[in-house]
Amino acid sequence: MPELPSVEELLAEAVEALGGKQRPGQVEMALAVERAIRTGEHLAVQAGTGTGKSLGYLVPAVRHAVAEDATVVVSTATIALQRQLVDRDLPRLATALKKTLGREPTFAILKGRRNYLCMHRVHSGAPDEPEDEGLFDAFAISRLGRDVKRLHEWSSDTETGDRDELVPGVSDQAWRQLSVSAKECLGVSKCPIGVDCFAERARAEAGRADVVVTNHALLAIDALEGYKVLPDHDLVIVDEAHDLVDRVTSVATAELSTAALAIAVRRCGRQIEEDVADQLSEAGEGLEIVLSEMPIGRLDAMPRALAGALAAVRDSAHRCITALGPERKEDPEGAVGRKLALALLDEIHDTAVRLLEAFDEDEAHRRDVVWLAGDFRDDSKPPTVKVAPLGVGGLLRERLFAPRTTVLTSATLTLGGTFDALARQWGLPASSQVPVVDATATEKEVPSDLSAPRWSGMDVGSPFEHGRSGILYLARHLPTPGRDGLPPAYLDELVELVNAAGGRTLGLFSSMRAAKQASEAIRSRIEYPVLCQGEDSTAQLVKKFAEDVRCCLFGTLSLWQGVDVPGDSLQLVVVDRIPFPRPDDPLASARQRAVEARGGNGFLTVAATHAALLLAQGAGRLLRSTNDKGVVAILDPRLATARYGGFLRASLPPFWTTHDPEVVRAALKRLDAAASA
Repeated sequence: MPELPSVEELLAEAVEALGGKQRPGQVEMALAVERAIRTGEHLAVQAGTGTGKSLGYLVPAVRHAVAEDATVVVSTATIALQRQLVDRDLPRLATALKKTLGREPTFAILKGRRNYLCMHRVHSGAPDEPEDEGLFDAFAISRLGRDVKRLHEWSSDTETGDRDELVPGVSDQAWRQLSVSAKECLGVSKCPIGVDCFAERARAEAGRADVVVTNHALLAIDALEGYKVLPDHDLVIVDEAHDLVDRVTSVATAELSTAALAIAVRRCGRQIEEDVADQLSEAGEGLEIVLSEMPIGRLDAMPRALAGALAAVRDSAHRCITALGPERKEDPEGAVGRKLALALLDEIHDTAVRLLEAFDEDEAHRRDVVWLAGDFRDDSKPPTVKVAPLGVGGLLRERLFAPRTTVLTSATLTLGGTFDALARQWGLPASSQVPVVDATATEKEVPSDLSAPRWSGMDVGSPFEHGRSGILYLARHLPTPGRDGLPPAYLDELVELVNAAGGRTLGLFSSMRAAKQASEAIRSRIEYPVLCQGEDSTAQLVKKFAEDVRCCLFGTLSLWQGVDVPGDSLQLVVVDRIPFPRPDDPLASARQRAVEARGGNGFLTVAATHAALLLAQGAGRLLRSTNDKGVVAILDPRLATARYGGFLRASLPPFWTTHDPEVVRAALKRLDAAASA
């Protein structure tokens, strides 16, 4: 194959073909990604909004895939970015570079098996496993029936079987009737309809593609769970890398509930002796009694009663697994029932074992945290025992970074001014700087079991002039927030700011309670419409907010990271308080205590890092294009007065900062007048 043009030349060609203009940060990023591919050393790149980071990593990735006949995996945290890559960025890039590269680069999207319709379920019928809400609710049953009927009709029309392409969607309960998890799947060789499997078709297409777009959850499953999901690849690019640890933690979290035990008993059905299944049912009843007497929250030690109940669950699940016996040559329907039973029984058994072993080590060396979640007073939230890893850095270091080159990128990776906080969570050594290697042909270091992963961090900046385009307002004069909702002074300040801005406000609140309180309190005090999260789908609310420049939108976590509204509709972002984890958050509090047990600063390592990341994401909602201007207002005075405030402020974009409310209101009024002219 002839020598391909350089990354810089390909990037220039792509940018020109797409009608854009080259940005220094984009070029710097593309060259850094190319060098990471060449040297095999990992790279973390902070690239601000407007840098064009997608092209910054896609161009060197596509060049590598074509030159080496290799596959590159791109992982994202959100469906929105997946769709942007697959529907817009990659098709345009492939067309732009087709002639220069000698062929058109190919790409595919790959999701977990549960996201695809199972044709065997469609043809053979769903298992008879009614959920509690459907047993006595005629409306729920009829709605479920309508949704399942729609899915049957859709199965004849769809080319992909991808749930995201079904509009409008169906309930989770209906989708579960006609889909399977990886553990429940019969496998393409044993399934009578394996040749028509949508999931297998997607995997086959991904195996032939130059670039495979997936999500962090599937990336984690591929890395952590021991069975291969993604095609062979030597390079993975993690976009929205600030969310990687939370998504991997979610995949590595397990739970045990009496509802799951009841379903497992039903799945065993007539496949095993009744007295063996009864033992599992009795173990579930025993677990329910124990859980009903326990408080909700984190467990610091294993209660004797719970240990006994979990041991009974473990042993009875094992007996059911043994009773099912080895796989037999049987009719497909029998194989399906056995597979469904085994999948859940294995999960129940392994989770019980993990829970029982969670307290074997002293507090400084424990790997898991255990807590009780749910509420006996709320039938929709029955108590569940959950177990999650205290950290996933070791898993990522061994399963993600060790086998392949990894590029991590996001607009917010430097917290407190460095990459160190996130590097520690990823399992990378802090403050690593990688020298340029000019040695061997591959420039890749010989692997060693003793060597720590080598990586470098790079901030390629942003095309935005933050100091000229944005103001950071720290309301130092306000009282410290309490636990009894928003203080009256906060509501007064909010009204003043929204009126000065003429609406155009995104309110980011630390809780849904605070968002609703603010919405209800100021609607009678301002003339502008206020939308509150929960009143409609988030997508519809954001759409209305973008279309009405006088509108305000208030909400919680998903808005902190998911709103992209450039232009005059958004000129004021208000944050009610520093978004520390709740003191009773079982995972965050356990992680904080574990750091302290090892002699570290648990507050800075866990709580402040969590808050810094969310604050950076929230402040990033303001400037979405080079013409945007506005104010980020933080009502919590601790950002200006507390000792940890400097760490948090260093995580924010370099806006011009003020504590003077009159200066801010005057600036907002000028922006409103200019936008209205």
